[in-house]
Amino acid sequence: MNINATLFAQAVVFAILVWFTMKFVWPPIAKALDERALKISEGLASAEKAKSELAVANKRVEAELSQSRNEAGVRLADAERRAQTVIEEAKARATDEAAKIVASARQEAEQQVVKARESLREEVAALAVKGAEQILQREVNAGVHADLLNRLKTEL
Repeated sequence: MNINATLFAQAVVFAILVWFTMKFVWPPIAKALDERALKISEGLASAEKAKSELAVANKRVEAELSQSRNEAGVRLADAERRAQTVIEEAKARATDEAAKIVASARQEAEQQVVKARESLREEVAALAVKGAEQILQREVNAGVHADLLNRLKTEL
């Protein structure tokens, strides 16, 4: 075989192979590579977008948490103020009730003192009458001396 003819035949076969590859094999491979590069760039862009949205969402969450903490603090302070108000009102009511009870007890004690004095006056008057009866050794008419006994009661 002739080496020049072999080299020429191989060059023609290589040229046909290059033409076939450029015409039928290379375009689908290039298209697949371009599509893959496009998907990767879209994925990176959406990842960046998601990252920025996450940062915005984190800031919003922090702001809402801060606002919630502030509201909770305000509510706690308000509840403490209400509790103090309720306690003060309860103390005032208890003081008023205690004053009423003390006043009622004093009035009742005064009434009992008056009753005891009346009872004591009646007993003293009865003892005075009995003593007078024994002194005089006769019965004293209580109807006749009622005025005298009433004056004696008021003096005691």
